[in-house]
Amino acid sequence: SLQPMGKPGKQKPQKQHGNKMPEGSDPLHRVMKQNIMFNKSKGQHILKNPAVVKGMVDKAGIKSTDTVLEIGPGTGNLTVQLLAKAKKVVAFEIDPRLVAELQKRVMATPLQPKLEILLGDVLKNELPYFDLCVSNLPYQISSPFIFKLIQHGRFRATLVMVQKEFADRLTARPGDKLYSRLSANVQLHCRVSHVMKVSKSNFRPPPKVESAVVRLEPRVPKPPVQAAEFDGLLRVCFARKNKTLLGEFKQKSVLQLLEKNHRAYLTARGLPAPPADGGASFAELVRRVLTESGFAASRARSMDEDDLLRLLLAFNRANIRFA
Repeated sequence: SLQPMGKPGKQKPQKQHGNKMPEGSDPLHRVMKQNIMFNKSKGQHILKNPAVVKGMVDKAGIKSTDTVLEIGPGTGNLTVQLLAKAKKVVAFEIDPRLVAELQKRVMATPLQPKLEILLGDVLKNELPYFDLCVSNLPYQISSPFIFKLIQHGRFRATLVMVQKEFADRLTARPGDKLYSRLSANVQLHCRVSHVMKVSKSNFRPPPKVESAVVRLEPRVPKPPVQAAEFDGLLRVCFARKNKTLLGEFKQKSVLQLLEKNHRAYLTARGLPAPPADGGASFAELVRRVLTESGFAASRARSMDEDDLLRLLLAFNRANIRFA
């Protein structure tokens, strides 16, 4: 469950010797010395290069009044830089060992009251209020977290470190090899831009792949569509993105799902349901929507957000729903 961590007691701060931290005061060194092993299955690759950390913070556009959300703070290399600029940082961390290290790092410093640590899985909890999200995102939750952000929608911008291939999928355009359900979904709701590439040598332990930082800014005004409804359409269209939509929507499983949604939608509004003819009349209705909208021969790989929105509107006008 979601648990705000209590404030630790005071401790005499470490003395600094010139510009060099004394041995044991560096949190990454301390974690390694205690034989705390980083869990790769939890995406624990600690960003160790201060130049990359500074670059992320500088490009995030943090205001002194901002509340910043950070996912997976680890030993706090990024966290302390965020705390120096923001009014408050709310950090989600799933590993109690790293929570303890982060608490030690800010203990008895001016940064301590500005930090709230939430112990738990961010995917299983409601997102708190925040203005910006700045994170070295655990790679295995990149996709579900981005979708969670889209559904949340109430933030100014997000700057996250992800796998380079994932970043390329986020920024891919229609016709690109990596253009996918993820690309179309995110780009409908957000402006997406590539910020910088980050080599795997900047992490400990180093991941197997290269990384990149991307920026997402919610579109204003919001697109006139429910996120779940649009995503339902994309799930069908991009199941086989190189196939024509007429061929994709002929699949029995797709027709059965859509007819079930169609009947439920009509019943809820007191409208007559289609005849029980084994789905033949509903299949014809779907074919007619695709043909009359001009998308029967289209393929998802080359359809942009406007095309997909027009297709969704055509289905909705026929009382066909995807969520």
